[in-house]
Amino acid sequence: MPETQNIEYKQSWHDEYLKWVCGFANAQGGTIYIGKDDNGNVVNLENYKKLIDDIPNKIRNSMGISAEINLIEEKGRKYIEIIVPPYSVPISLRGRYYYRSGSTKHELTGSSLNEFLLKKSGKTWDDVVESRATWNDIDENAFEYYLKLSEEKGRLPETKGLSMKDIFEKLRLTENGQLKRAAIILFGKDPGKFYPSTYVQIGRFSKNDADLVFQEVEEGNLINLHQAVLKQILQKFIVKNVSFEGMYRIEKPEYPIAALREAILNALVHRNYMGAHTQIRVYDDKITFWNEGKLPCDLTVELLKKTHSSRPRNRIIADVCFKGGLIDAWGRGTLRIIESCLESGLPEPEIIEENGGLLVTLFQHRLTSEQLARLNLNTRQINAVEYVKKNGRITNKEYKELNKTSDRTALRDLEKLTDLQILVKEGDKKGTVYKLKFGG
Repeated sequence: MPETQNIEYKQSWHDEYLKWVCGFANAQGGTIYIGKDDNGNVVNLENYKKLIDDIPNKIRNSMGISAEINLIEEKGRKYIEIIVPPYSVPISLRGRYYYRSGSTKHELTGSSLNEFLLKKSGKTWDDVVESRATWNDIDENAFEYYLKLSEEKGRLPETKGLSMKDIFEKLRLTENGQLKRAAIILFGKDPGKFYPSTYVQIGRFSKNDADLVFQEVEEGNLINLHQAVLKQILQKFIVKNVSFEGMYRIEKPEYPIAALREAILNALVHRNYMGAHTQIRVYDDKITFWNEGKLPCDLTVELLKKTHSSRPRNRIIADVCFKGGLIDAWGRGTLRIIESCLESGLPEPEIIEENGGLLVTLFQHRLTSEQLARLNLNTRQINAVEYVKKNGRITNKEYKELNKTSDRTALRDLEKLTDLQILVKEGDKKGTVYKLKFGG
């Protein structure tokens, strides 16, 4: 059995492995086998008699916890099994905190440590009282707008006759009359006064990240910010395709508004507010949304693409946004981004973990360099696609001249491009031409 989230193999014991014990205790628990190689095969463990006494003492003395230690024999060879239970309180090893994620152990520091300690105490970052804030820091106009949104969705409990302070209490935005961090993020006049990285930076790039054309910065509370960012993108950063239906002029953005809106809200609601600011990059053929904050250990990118149980990083912010009709409480945010892009004839968005956060990429069409790379096309085929994008069509003869190749190779390459539904074949025999199936 290979190493997993809950299994670790070590051929011999070193005190360094107390970090692994600590990591398991802080995560979901696990088992460490001393006397097994990386494949789980038993090796010769000579000092097992001493270790069976030393290991439990080292664990207890260094971390104040206990683990089940067993001596097991297999085919005449002995190994030690250390079963570490999960602990509901944070466990440290000489003042340092370790955590097991996947099949690796890592030390928690900075905002990751702060988030971990809050979680162990039953709180999230946004559930903490902001002692510096007063009611003068709350934007009443944003709050009134939120009430209108919530009335349309009917998700907010009855608020008739209640004051703003009463409603804040119902929404768990206060504790003993004091405002929590969530209240400032959602409704603050100037959240940046308390948390400097709450702004959103939007950049327009040409060919790559080194080619910045212009940029804008949007600041404010989440209720206003998500609208301001969407407005900026639609007005300054992306092109609107124009068509006519009779006498009416129809403007359609390059990307579906539903996908843009959902990507913005996801980045604002689920980000780590103690980390870097939210960043949106607009290129010629794609747009990316990045927010700091890794996924919970039991939530993967693949699971994000399906309906899943919601596990928000900022529980109160997410709950208030749900009651206001801004987001779904069923973990369907990224699924809606994907669905709206596919319904608009765009490729499936790319969602990856990158630089300690989540990166969502919407593609303008199916023939970006990233999309072609995913299809494992050879250089000749990529050349041909670029040729068709520029000239509208290509023939077998033009393919051969473009790539200096044989008739058989050209035919085989073109057939693959049609099988992948990138090109469509028109005509027959000598009159055959190849065109883009979906216009790029």
